[in-house]
Amino acid sequence: MTPRTTFKQRLAHIIFDYDTFPARLFDLLLIAAILMSVLIVMLDSVAGIHSAYGDVFYILEWTFTILFTVEYVMRQYVAKDRLRYTTSFFGVIDLLSILPTYFSIFFPGTQYLLVIRFFRVLRVFRLLKLVKFVKEGEFVKASIIASARKIVFFLFFILVTVCIIGALMYLIEGEENGFHNIPEGVYWAIVTITTVGYGDIYPQTIVGRALAAVLMIMGYSVIAVPTGIVSAEMAAIKDKVNTDLSMHASCCESIPHDDNAKFCKECGRPLSR
Repeated sequence: MTPRTTFKQRLAHIIFDYDTFPARLFDLLLIAAILMSVLIVMLDSVAGIHSAYGDVFYILEWTFTILFTVEYVMRQYVAKDRLRYTTSFFGVIDLLSILPTYFSIFFPGTQYLLVIRFFRVLRVFRLLKLVKFVKEGEFVKASIIASARKIVFFLFFILVTVCIIGALMYLIEGEENGFHNIPEGVYWAIVTITTVGYGDIYPQTIVGRALAAVLMIMGYSVIAVPTGIVSAEMAAIKDKVNTDLSMHASCCESIPHDDNAKFCKECGRPLSR
């Protein structure tokens, strides 16, 4: 920090950076406050504890909400690009983490949605400089995005399947066996194909049980197919990254560089010395 650094710049460094003691202390206090506020919300949902300490929890809940509101306003004030921060993942989570308390004034019970504050603890990855975890997260995110169209098509196929089988089970079993309408048949098909099997509705005829057996076997594909799609995309992305690295490596090795050069003059990647 230079003497000419303004108050806004110093505040922005503390709030958004992590390479100084004040910035790390701010993040540590923030994470501690988040964990405490979520714990209070959870304890307040227990009837016995609520009856004994409900008033204390109410005061603490509003205290944390006001503190987080001030913090959110400060982030908006010091952000270089306010729109970018507001629409970012953490910007949205920061806003959603304070709204439930204000909504609870008009809609009692919405304060329990404050558990969304748990997402804010993800800042611990930045605080502890766990860059590898962040990179792995980006890798998984890219794989899911790349396989999104295939997964959507697969889910559409499953939706059509459960609707058809639900209608068939309604025709086969009928109201006397618990299938009072087609939506209930679809509900049973979803529960069965996902291998949950609540047992509240089940077929009793031979044909119905045969159809249920087919659906149960299909249930294994519900787990296997999306996993295979994402795994294939992960492998493809990993192969692409390895190919790019090998291409850059051969490029850097084949071109002569100055002794003090830090970057390849052809591809611009850092040189390993």
